[in-house]
Amino acid sequence: MERGRDANMGLFPLLVRSPFAFFLLVIPLLYSIIFHELAHGLVAYRMGDPTAKLMGRLSLNPLRHLDPIGTLLLFLFGFGWAKPVPINPFNFRNSRSGMVKVSAAGITANVVIAFVALFFLQLFPAVSGTVALILYYVAQINIMLAAFNLIPIPPLDGSKILIGLLPARYEALLLRLEPYGFFIIVALLYLGILDPVIVFFRHLILFFIGLLLS
Repeated sequence: MERGRDANMGLFPLLVRSPFAFFLLVIPLLYSIIFHELAHGLVAYRMGDPTAKLMGRLSLNPLRHLDPIGTLLLFLFGFGWAKPVPINPFNFRNSRSGMVKVSAAGITANVVIAFVALFFLQLFPAVSGTVALILYYVAQINIMLAAFNLIPIPPLDGSKILIGLLPARYEALLLRLEPYGFFIIVALLYLGILDPVIVFFRHLILFFIGLLLS
């Protein structure tokens, strides 16, 4: 998400350039966000927390997951979010390591989707222009979603991973930021302060995927 990259990463330019490709892309991209949240809930459930299952969030129904603002931002700027899956870390055997695994699951889901899209692009280089464009956007948006969620500011996944890795005394400090996290993130994005952080994570993810594809 470099400054000025919004025009490249957002989907409205694609709507202007290729409306047919845009509408073909809507469903896989919405499900990229859904799979991110679903991964959180499934890993939590496997680790002993049934909260998401009991609240009907282990579902592929978009209406159970999509957040209107987060979905709009996805199509405007290439990053966004869904309604957070409810997690109760007290149901985990180890709440700190459990939250690291649950938080990393959503990011991993997006990286896997990006890898699969790029794998098919590499496997079938002669694929038609529309299909290639859809695979490219699916990969790029999922890489951006993963990179954005790695930012260590509450309530993003990166902050929960950081809490699990840092000494326990820092947990309260990060948690105190959570009620203001959305406004902090929006302000830092507007000022461009988060740009180099997201670019770093994006390059890191691309490097990792490149190793797998080589």
